[in-house]
Amino acid sequence: MTEQTDIEMVEVVSSNIHSVGYDADENVLLVRFHGGALYRYLNVPENVYRGFLEAGSAGAFLNTEVKGKYEYEKAG
Repeated sequence: MTEQTDIEMVEVVSSNIHSVGYDADENVLLVRFHGGALYRYLNVPENVYRGFLEAGSAGAFLNTEVKGKYEYEKAG
């Protein structure tokens, strides 16, 4: 799969996560980690992305609200 560079990525304050982005047309949440890995979480509602941006801890939000709830694939 090719990397989605046309999606705006927003940096978050996290020891593990570098930035997140959202493709509203495809309902895809993008998560880039500090090591460079990029993951696509599929069929994620936009309100989950907004919650990610407002979360006090991006890592905790990913673990409690995204992982295990949405299918994902490594994109880069």
